[in-house]
Order: sequence, then structure tokens, then C-alpha cells
Amino acid sequence: MTIALLILAAYALFAWLVFYKFQWLKFNIAWGVVTFWVGFHVLFLLVVFLRFFTPYTIDGHVIRQTIQIAPRLPHPTVLEEVFVAQNQKVKKGDKLYQFEKTLYEAQLLEAQANLASAQQNALILQEDIEVARDALLQAEANEQYATEQVKRYTDLVPRGGAKQETLDKWSAQLAAAEAQVAEGEANLKKAQLAADAQYDGVNAQVAAAQAQVDQAQYYVDQTTIYAPEDGVIISQQARPGLVVGGFRVGSIAAFVADADPYFLATFYQEHLKFVEPGMPVEVALDIYPGQIFTGKVNSIWDGTGQGQIIPRGRVPEFIFMSPQGRFAVEIHLDDDPALKRYPAGAHGAAAIYTGGGGDWVAVLRRVNMRLYTWVNFIVPFDV
Repeated sequence: MTIALLILAAYALFAWLVFYKFQWLKFNIAWGVVTFWVGFHVLFLLVVFLRFFTPYTIDGHVIRQTIQIAPRLPHPTVLEEVFVAQNQKVKKGDKLYQFEKTLYEAQLLEAQANLASAQQNALILQEDIEVARDALLQAEANEQYATEQVKRYTDLVPRGGAKQETLDKWSAQLAAAEAQVAEGEANLKKAQLAADAQYDGVNAQVAAAQAQVDQAQYYVDQTTIYAPEDGVIISQQARPGLVVGGFRVGSIAAFVADADPYFLATFYQEHLKFVEPGMPVEVALDIYPGQIFTGKVNSIWDGTGQGQIIPRGRVPEFIFMSPQGRFAVEIHLDDDPALKRYPAGAHGAAAIYTGGGGDWVAVLRRVNMRLYTWVNFIVPFDV
């Protein structure tokens, strides 16, 4: 709109100079129609060229990555200490909040005791295998001796060299030895199965107990919250005495990261016809009146909420005459020492230079951008 008004004013000044100031031409109805017709087309073409070859918007904001600080504790737990103040800069690893550890340290101690017991039981299972193996060897030795005696007396009894009672006694002992061997084999197999109950090469009971220790240690660690990266805590409202955990699902603070900020601007869909990633951009931030920042198009978000239909049990109601959704363009600004403050949500205007339409189109848009940023010295008008 600013450029259109400037062009209109320049054209009106030109007509005034030609027809009234210097009177190079005499104004009449014919010249009036021609003047209007030419002016209208010039204005129309300039506006079209500006929109398509140098898209412009005043709907842009600085975007920063935000991390929700939320305790990951399964039981209601009291907040003991707060180490960060409102809007305070922090470094990665700085301590932010400390919650009560008593319950979780007790659970860790119990889990460690269960792990020690499981490890001892695993050693006992190995001993059980050795005991069962020794018992089986003894039973097999008894079976072999009884077999030899039965064979010996089986040969002697028919020849009168031994009594039938002796043969019967050794036959009974052989049957008992065979039963002992079968029992010994079953006991050894049972002991081996118990010892072979493993997960990833570790006794199953030991692995389960170790998992409980790891879980308990995890919750002990979660009683202290550290800064995930460099940034600033926004809206720090947590105070000692706050109870979290259990049924709480919300965060207690918003952490705004320092890394990877970008400028997100929305454009009418048709104005992005010639826009591609890598094209140069100028941005005017409201918090820096009189300054222009350079950057490049990183990507075009080709989608709006109007392109999404949420699954539900009702047929969608389409409103085809609703205003079109704008597409967002992600812009990465060049490093600039002037950007000492770069807060999330900072508003500004942006212009993309596609390189089409000639240099004069880009010049007009650059004038437009500089008018915008200089007007920021007096806008808003409240004093």
C-alpha cells in the first residue's frame, strides 16, 4: 500500500508539472482520459510486479525453540529448592530445580538389596548344578556296581555258587540305583534349566533386579532438573513447597533455547509463485527501528490448518468461501552484531527478492522496507 501511494503521488506530481506547472501540454478531456488510463496501468503493473517478484509481508515473528520443563516423577513429590530466577539466563547443565529425594533413595536402596539377593541366588543355582551332577555321578556308580553284582550272581545261582536271596537283594538294589539315576538326571536338568533362564547372557532374576535398580536410579536423578541447553527460563512461577508428580501432566516452566532462532513470515499463497529456498531476504524488526537485517529463505511451509481434516465420526463441514490460509516461510537471518536482543515473538516485516521483474522492482521494494523500519520510530503513536 505504501508503494502504491508513493507511485500515485509521483504520477500525480508528474501530471501537474506537465499540464499546469510548465504547461507542456494543454489539459482537456482527451488528455485526461489518456492520463488516467496510463496511470492506472502503470500502477497496476507495478503492484503486480512488486507482489510476485518481491513478495512482502508485515506478518512475521521471531521463533525460538521452546522446551517444556516438566518433572518426570511417579509419586507426589515436594519441590525443595529453586535455583533459577525469572527471565534468568542459564547454561547447559545448570541446576534449575531440586525435589525431595527421600522416597526415591529408599526405593533405590531396596532395589539394590534385591539385586544383591538375585546375584546370590544365581550363584546358588550354579552350586545346585554341581550338587546335582555329583549326586548323578554317585547314582550312576551305584547303578554300575549293582549291575555287575546282578550279572555275577545270575551266573552263580544256577550253579549253586550263591543263594537266590543274594541275587534278589542285588536285583532290588539295581532297581533302586536306576531310580536314583533317573532322579539325578531330572534334578540336574531342573538345575540347568533354572540356571539357563537368562536374558542377553545374564540370569533372568539378576536382569530383572538390575532393571529395577536402573529405574530407581533414574527417578533419583529426575529429582534434580538441569538446563537442557543454553537459554532462558520464561514465566518461572514454581516455588518451594509445590507438589509435582503423580497425576500432574503439565510443565512448571517454559525454557526458551538460545540456539537456532529463525524468522517466520506468512505470505498470501499466490505471492509465493516464484519463491525458492536460498533467495535473499530483508527483514525489518519492530524492536530495531531504522535497521534492516539480511537473510535467506530456508524453506516454505506448504501447508495450513485448512489442509488438515481431523479424524472423527462426523462428516466435515466445508466453508469454501472462508479466507485463504497463508503459507509460512522460514527465514534464517545472517549473523549481525546489532542483534544483541533477539526475543521470541519479536514482530517485523519481510521482503523476498526473487530476482525477476528487473532491478527497479527490487529498488521500489527496498524503499518500501526502509520506509517501514523508519516509521517504527513513531509507531505506535501513543506517548
